[in-house]
Amino acid sequence: MAERDRGVAPEQLDEGLLLKELEAIHRTRHETLLYGSDDALETHTARMAALEAEYVRRHPQRATSASRTRAGARARGADGC
Repeated sequence: MAERDRGVAPEQLDEGLLLKELEAIHRTRHETLLYGSDDALETHTARMAALEAEYVRRHPQRATSASRTRAGARARGADGC
């Protein structure tokens, strides 16, 4: 795959562009899954993983929501919400 096909390396993106790339790739994920070729899905998956890994690397102490943990999911399951 050519460099132009992969986009700018995530570690080279400033914070604003990293967030814009993440928003865009998440917005297009479902359509790529349903209608993209195998190559398109593979490329999309690799790019999404690279962008997410860079975000997590930059923000190891990022805010988390208790409802997005295993314990929170179990609690939601117990009351049906």
